[in-house]
Amino acid sequence: MKIMLVCSAGGHLAQLYRLRPWWQRHERTWVTCPGLQSESLLAGESWAPAFFPTTRNIPNTIRNAFLAVRLIWAERPDVLISDGAGVAFPFFLVGRALGVRTVYLEVYDRILHPTLTGRLCYPLTELFLLQWPEQAVSYPRGRVVGCLLLERAPPRRRESLRVRGLW
Repeated sequence: MKIMLVCSAGGHLAQLYRLRPWWQRHERTWVTCPGLQSESLLAGESWAPAFFPTTRNIPNTIRNAFLAVRLIWAERPDVLISDGAGVAFPFFLVGRALGVRTVYLEVYDRILHPTLTGRLCYPLTELFLLQWPEQAVSYPRGRVVGCLLLERAPPRRRESLRVRGLW
């Protein structure tokens, strides 16, 4: 299967990167905003820089729509996967128009209120994944898969956090 992972840099990229055990088994192309994090995490990966800023920036949304046409046409992915932010919407529009399957993962930090990108991509998404059960109120077709950013280690005692100045 050939996948295209589309996301903004920062936490969005970090969350999709946590899916590495799954995506590393597939042929893939990344689309994200250029920067040190992208260059570091995606070293050795096939990736294309998106135009940014993306959120509520109409000119860059249009540029990213043309980028989506070019990349999706050239790469021919079987599925587009994204967790936002603004770069996702033009790729989902173009992807759906070209018959590409779409998967959206709502972000970890928006529990009670949906993201703008999530609301825009929801009607275009075949599989909408949620990290919290509470997100299903906003996305009834969503499927809860759990939180990607939670540590799997046993919780620390409160006293040890206080000593470190973190609590």
